[in-house]
Amino acid sequence: MATSTPVRHAWRALTGLLAITALLFGINALGVYVFGESSWTPELALDLQGGTQIVLEAQTENGADPSTEQMQQAVTIIRQRVDASGVGEADVTTQGGNQIVVQIPGQADEETRNRIEASAQLQLRAVLYAGEPATDFVGEDGKSTPYPTPDPSLQATPTTSPTNGSDLAWITPALQAEFLAYDCSDPANDPANAPADEPLITCDADGTVKYILGPVELDGSSIDDATFGIQQNNGLWAVNLSFDADGTKTFGEISQRLYGAQAPLNQFAFVLDGFVLSAPSMNGVILDGKPSITGSFTQETAKVLADQLKYGALPLSFTVESSNSISATLGSQQLQIGLIAGLIGLVLVAIYSLIVYRALGFIIIASLVVMGVLTYLTLCILAWRMGFRLSLAGVAGLIVTIGFTADSFIVYFERIRDELRDGKSITAAVEDGWGRAKRTIYISKSINILAAVVLYILADSTVKGFAFTLGLTTAIDVLIFILFTHPVLQLLARTRFFGSGHPLSGLDPTALGAVYRGRAQFREPVLAAGAAGRRNAKSRGEAARRQTIAERKQAELAAAENAKPGTTAKEGDD
Repeated sequence: MATSTPVRHAWRALTGLLAITALLFGINALGVYVFGESSWTPELALDLQGGTQIVLEAQTENGADPSTEQMQQAVTIIRQRVDASGVGEADVTTQGGNQIVVQIPGQADEETRNRIEASAQLQLRAVLYAGEPATDFVGEDGKSTPYPTPDPSLQATPTTSPTNGSDLAWITPALQAEFLAYDCSDPANDPANAPADEPLITCDADGTVKYILGPVELDGSSIDDATFGIQQNNGLWAVNLSFDADGTKTFGEISQRLYGAQAPLNQFAFVLDGFVLSAPSMNGVILDGKPSITGSFTQETAKVLADQLKYGALPLSFTVESSNSISATLGSQQLQIGLIAGLIGLVLVAIYSLIVYRALGFIIIASLVVMGVLTYLTLCILAWRMGFRLSLAGVAGLIVTIGFTADSFIVYFERIRDELRDGKSITAAVEDGWGRAKRTIYISKSINILAAVVLYILADSTVKGFAFTLGLTTAIDVLIFILFTHPVLQLLARTRFFGSGHPLSGLDPTALGAVYRGRAQFREPVLAAGAAGRRNAKSRGEAARRQTIAERKQAELAAAENAKPGTTAKEGDD
């Protein structure tokens, strides 16, 4: 005999679930054994395992304390830098009015440290001169002396007033001599706090090119966004910028001035921490505020530059006051308490399920185990690919989801029981109960996910872990409901134990009050003495309580008809 369609559907769903589980195992194994960047245990957040603390101190031009608004803006931008994914559980706070404390879970890698410490204001300056560090501006004797000492008597003010940021009048004899004396490798030459309205002598990050730059014409606050991608016309990696309204206007005027000029006067430098990140040439007039930076980028270098430009709009310059390791603020003891609370919740759910639903309770327990496996693997993979770290708030989200998951099973099982009370067979009740229960569950789970998304967007970073794990586990709950719980019940309904309605199966029609013969017609239970009679009376009462108003009216009419003379079977026989 051919296998029924529900059975085929059940086996396909279970096979798909097995494939998903194997895929998650394979992805994480790839990260562990091939790339060496993943782990078989989820990463813990700062409150559970400690990490790295970096203290930044604000620097202002006049030495005054920064304003509260400036510090809060700087906190927001630095948090975006170190926690661009939103789930890294980094803690960024102010301290003492002029310091920002950055706490990162685990040991901060070099890239993260560089992103934090490169915290000066992003500036955009026109290029006046560019050349090799020690061979420029040859003297009148035809010789070039590396880093000669500037003559203090040289003229330091322009002979004519410069008209724009690209005017060569900015380059005075004193500035030329200072350029010659400037050593890119000398730590004492720190251009981070150079005045914005004066020319700047600096180098690129590698110290291979030395520049004279004009005054600041735009700063990082004018950049709305910076992304990276491959250009369609040439297949090269590029960094794409987007300016705000004022920035669009200013950059359009600058592009008109630089386009067509002789190199290096056609270049515009992006300066962070006083050093040149990039100095691209202007290849056209850009009036829409959306320029692209191209060059010999790789995917990684394009991403780094895009992040630096996007998160470089700090209102202040900062120096690193200290950098050290810190211990966990809650530690393993609090983690153990959270895990114990979750275990207690699981045990209570299991006990309740077995008492109320008997053998059906084992389906709930098995579903929770499968959900736990998928959630664990997902957290390990997210720690590798997204930098997700499990905080105590995230553990709370996992515990709360246990109740939400059990709620799905209860809705489904009660729907099945309702169908049995209507007099349907167990296999039909499983299918019809699924059709009625899944709509209710989809709606309730969508509300849970929506609440998690809103909380994740609007809440503080310390609560984001709760919202993230709540939304993640809710989505996994729906997946388990579709690919495990329902298919398993479809198969079990065709076994002798469940299909016959064994009293211990949780699907006993008699115990559930399944005494309907049809709408508003009832099958009278066989009267019996003792416990059997009491069960029949209970079933009849259960059926009567579950009638709708229309069914009760029809039953009353039927009873009245049967009470009339000549209508009952007994009177007819007489």
